[in-house]
Amino acid sequence: MYRGGSCLMRRNVRASGVVGRPADLWVEARRGFSELLSKKKGFGDKKGGRSANMLKPGVISPPLPVPAGINRPPYAETKENPPWDDNYQVHDKQGIERMRRSGKLAAEVLEMAGKLVKPGTVTDDIDKAVHKMIIENGAYPSPLNYGGFPKSVCTSINECICHGIPDSRPLQDGDIVNIDVTVFLDGHHGDTSRMFLVGDSVSEEAKRLVEVTKESLDAAIAICRPGAAFKEIGSAIQKVANANKMNVVKSFVGHGVGRVFHSSPVILHYPNREKGVMEIGQTFTIEPMLTLGSIKPKIWADEWTAVTADGSLSAQFEHTLLITEDGVEILTKL
Repeated sequence: MYRGGSCLMRRNVRASGVVGRPADLWVEARRGFSELLSKKKGFGDKKGGRSANMLKPGVISPPLPVPAGINRPPYAETKENPPWDDNYQVHDKQGIERMRRSGKLAAEVLEMAGKLVKPGTVTDDIDKAVHKMIIENGAYPSPLNYGGFPKSVCTSINECICHGIPDSRPLQDGDIVNIDVTVFLDGHHGDTSRMFLVGDSVSEEAKRLVEVTKESLDAAIAICRPGAAFKEIGSAIQKVANANKMNVVKSFVGHGVGRVFHSSPVILHYPNREKGVMEIGQTFTIEPMLTLGSIKPKIWADEWTAVTADGSLSAQFEHTLLITEDGVEILTKL
């Protein structure tokens, strides 16, 4: 989900012109595709439950081909890191229906991928299955070639916060893994992720981390409605985390999604003073990441994989949301 800098910006570039971003908020840009990497003072560094199966880089196979007849986003051929789009993704009736279709397909692909999760499954095989299902449905796997990302899905295991690259590492009994799926269908992106438990030996603290992270997303979605302030999202997530003595990652955020992969608004998952309110017909993601220890990310040499600095466990859930006249619709929920 990112490389060389957030979802979209170059390293140490001031985020100018982004709706609702304070002037003193600097962006640590490492290319990415499901979250914007932002950097501010005050990152947590508490010690917590460490991963029992510490990650090491595996062998990454070549990217998979996409049939010529499938519509694809501009970056698919150039492997560029697209510029940040300052515009909210607000849709007319036709656009809303297309967002519903892309969201539904993303959810179905994620459901299929989750059924593959078991000890011994190689994450590269999850990527192959995800890729196959997406192109068979006439869609493009949005992560592929975004800023040069080499795979069609992200698989983030244990201490990996996000942007894990599928490789030759087999899942192990006791692991927890996030699978992050985004599809580009009919010119619109649908983006979702969730956690899965591997085998029968997952620790109670890991299970609780997964449960609380899901609870934090649910709490954030519950406040969504026309006119609601985006800053309410971070407060809702932080309240759940605090009540369970867990920590919220500040380095990655949610974003507008629709005709482009990433756009305003920037969705911070912690208390903030961001401006902006939700509009009818608008789509965006909420994707909180919680940890049992440090919230500082450490980036691997592949320039994508973000792991906790202290090796503590991390979990994430994500949905694409549509603001409706009477509240919110979860587009990536089956």
